[in-house]
Amino acid sequence: MRRISTFTALAVTTASLGLAVIATPAHAATVVVSTSTDLSNAIKNATAGEVIQVRGGTYYPTATLQSTVNGTSAAPVTLTAYGSETVKIDGSSLPSGQWIFKLTADYWNVSDITFQNSPDSAVVCQSCTGTNWSNIKTIDGGDSGFTLTGDGTVNNTVKNLDSYGNYDAATHGQNADGVAIKFGSGTGNLVTGARLYNNSDDGIDLWSFSSPVTIEHTWSFGNGVNRWGDSAFEGNGNGFKLGGNGVTVAHVVNNSAAWGNSGNGFTENSNTGAIVINRTTAYANSGWGYYFATSAARLGKNLAVGNGSGSVSKGSSVVSAGNNWDSGISTPAFRSTDATTTYNARQSDGSLPATTFLTTGSTTIGATMN
Repeated sequence: MRRISTFTALAVTTASLGLAVIATPAHAATVVVSTSTDLSNAIKNATAGEVIQVRGGTYYPTATLQSTVNGTSAAPVTLTAYGSETVKIDGSSLPSGQWIFKLTADYWNVSDITFQNSPDSAVVCQSCTGTNWSNIKTIDGGDSGFTLTGDGTVNNTVKNLDSYGNYDAATHGQNADGVAIKFGSGTGNLVTGARLYNNSDDGIDLWSFSSPVTIEHTWSFGNGVNRWGDSAFEGNGNGFKLGGNGVTVAHVVNNSAAWGNSGNGFTENSNTGAIVINRTTAYANSGWGYYFATSAARLGKNLAVGNGSGSVSKGSSVVSAGNNWDSGISTPAFRSTDATTTYNARQSDGSLPATTFLTTGSTTIGATMN
């Protein structure tokens, strides 16, 4: 491991003048790692303000990478790829049931790393505050790709995440979501610019999370399809699962899209709260485009086309306005129903790939697909 620390001055005594020049505080260290052992040690022993840069290559840790070290809002711990190098952390050498990366800490920034082939969940952030996750991938794992969980889960941002191909073989696909924000509480959590697809269970699952989560500019597609030849397959396949286990909470979904999922596009999943769904699109899901039978949801300016069970199932407490199933609202034509471009590489700033898929040009209804 190579550790670089920058000091602006050292204590120097000038005896002839009887004066002392006092050292200024050291800037935070930058740690450059290139082996799995060094990576594990750097994460475990990080200090506030430290930057851990991982050289390009594929790393095979033999135990979960984890830390309980807090950064601060002014001096977060940073874990990132070195320059523009490609970094993959592969869980193939981990014991059964282990995660690749577990963080029980506050104020970390993690970016530009792929976590793949985990025996269980790839990334778990437990009771974290103020973490930022940017341009990471969680793929082909044995449970949910990316997880926020626990009480005290506050002000975390997940930006431009790709999470796909996750499948829990032992439980026949019923648990592996793209993103799981489950079994916890805490405000200010945001998922933005995510692409969640081809997971065995749901795209995003907010089961038993009792505080509002905001989701925006996110695509969820192809989830719950048995791609693993599992004769006892049990994946649910909802695009956006927005509750469960008796919670009543007003989650928010803006400008997002669900298509080709084996279940519903957007569903309350028994959450009776005032969920807000605004300017989204549900296309060609096998279940309902929007299923909100018991909640007090606010559904506005949404577009449902070609869903197997129908556009919407809504109870008497739902407020519905400006959606294409509402009286007097027309259904604009899609420019394209070819999803090929949605699999393309992200743009240079990490944002979703440019596409005309499911775009309409409308300024009043449906996702803008960006």
